[in-house]
Amino acid sequence: MRSPTQRDLDNRTIDDLLAPVLGANVAEAAELSGGGYAAVWRVRLTDGRDVVVKVGPPASARLLRYERGLVEAEGDYFRLVRSGAPGVPVPEVVHVGADWIATTLLPGTPLTEITDTTGVREQLGTAVAQLHRITGPHFGYTGDRPRADDWPTAYGRILEALLADAADWDVPLPPGIGELATRHAANLATVTRPALLHFDLWDGNVLAVDGRLTGLVDGERYLWGDPLLDLVSPALYHRIEDEPEHPFLRGYTAATGLVLDDAARTRLALYRVHLHTLMLAEGPSRGIPAGGERHVRLTGLLEDELRNL
Repeated sequence: MRSPTQRDLDNRTIDDLLAPVLGANVAEAAELSGGGYAAVWRVRLTDGRDVVVKVGPPASARLLRYERGLVEAEGDYFRLVRSGAPGVPVPEVVHVGADWIATTLLPGTPLTEITDTTGVREQLGTAVAQLHRITGPHFGYTGDRPRADDWPTAYGRILEALLADAADWDVPLPPGIGELATRHAANLATVTRPALLHFDLWDGNVLAVDGRLTGLVDGERYLWGDPLLDLVSPALYHRIEDEPEHPFLRGYTAATGLVLDDAARTRLALYRVHLHTLMLAEGPSRGIPAGGERHVRLTGLLEDELRNL
């Protein structure tokens, strides 16, 4: 089922976007599945080029506070990676328009469609370690979205915005989330360098061919902060610190020397709270009603993390 934030496009609409700026028409086009925010199409142009076109939500769509300007943010992310970590495979930005973006098409299949992913996950850990060497100008998001000069404040503002989103949509959340940034400020304050974070490293955003990592896509949710935040989504619904042989963790640790001490484990729990809160808050905007199976599962995970914290 199409999310309310995804536009209903066709070949003619895409041709109207691309032809004036790329100098070629659409020869073939097909919508790609897997995401729930924007409409994404694979396009072959009449000059032989293959591109991916992502079109943001319609103006009428209600979005979460941090989702303002995500299409433009994705263009920024890919440019940052290509200049600061050229060994990491991300698309080249072809054009950024008014709430749409065209990029080159990367080879590969999402990990969601691959059986043996161990080697690719280890390569992903190594690649993400390279991304984390890129340092930003502040903590949090870009533009007028939640950000700050220090990580505890940025983390707190990010949670505050999600709690406000949940309240706007009448999404029930367990108590205690709003006080976490203050309670754990000393631990969060040990993060003093804002690293480039992809944030959304679930299997659908990782491409591979024949056991080789070939692409990281959907970088629009990037932010600057604690590198540990990027260890949450590669182990979605799990605690990666409890899986020392997890291939992503193995690759990342080999590249960084990471030690998951008690302070790091606490921050990982804080970042799972962030992710689960976000996933709950975004449900209604994606047409997923509160109270369903997904909501119940995420609420249970969130309550577990809050109890442990």
